[in-house]
Amino acid sequence: MAENGSEDMEKKLLLHQQHEEKHFMSSEVVRDVIIGVSDGLTVPFALAAGLSGASVSSSIILTAGIAEVAAGSISMGLGGYLAAKSEADHYMRELKREQEEIITVPDMEAAEIGEILSQYGVEPHEYGPVVDALRRNPQAWLDFMMKFELGLEKPNPRRALQSAFTIAVSYIMGGMVPLIPYTFIPLAREAVVASVILTLLALLVFGFAKGYFTGNKPFTSALQTAFIGALASAAAFSFARLVRA
Repeated sequence: MAENGSEDMEKKLLLHQQHEEKHFMSSEVVRDVIIGVSDGLTVPFALAAGLSGASVSSSIILTAGIAEVAAGSISMGLGGYLAAKSEADHYMRELKREQEEIITVPDMEAAEIGEILSQYGVEPHEYGPVVDALRRNPQAWLDFMMKFELGLEKPNPRRALQSAFTIAVSYIMGGMVPLIPYTFIPLAREAVVASVILTLLALLVFGFAKGYFTGNKPFTSALQTAFIGALASAAAFSFARLVRA
């Protein structure tokens, strides 16, 4: 019997080693990159197209575009920092409240463990030992309640700064793309055509990559992203023409 148990354990370990789960774990970084690049491509793109519609020189458009990219990256980075900081503060408040409840009303909290496990089809006689084991380990009990009762994951303490940096850099990278033609083409009406083509290509590539990494249909994502960027630039260009008229 002991040999059979040992063989079964070895088979399970072997299967675990052979089975490689392919989950994308850097969802927060991907989200920050998507936010930064998508805004970086569309906002300066729309600004440049709008100024081109007002018939100003390429040098003015380039100056205004660079200023917008600088201000936008700071604003977006700050927004990312504040959002991540708020999430961390919220987690700590809930952690403290849950910790106090485990100390003051342990029986009620233990009953909540049973309620949570019963939602997964676990019977009372099956989750009873789990409840007892968690009650003997307060830290594990606290972690369990935070994750399964409140649905909160412990945030990375460096998350706020990482988010700010990722969004800001991504915004700059995206924002410089539509401005490149204005660096080499002095006539704005010619530069805007090159900017549109270059930015739409960048939006297609970015949309494809976004769809690939987020598990959506890459080609559909590429077309949607390009359409949104084109719509924004067309609106800005038309509005500038209307005001000038």
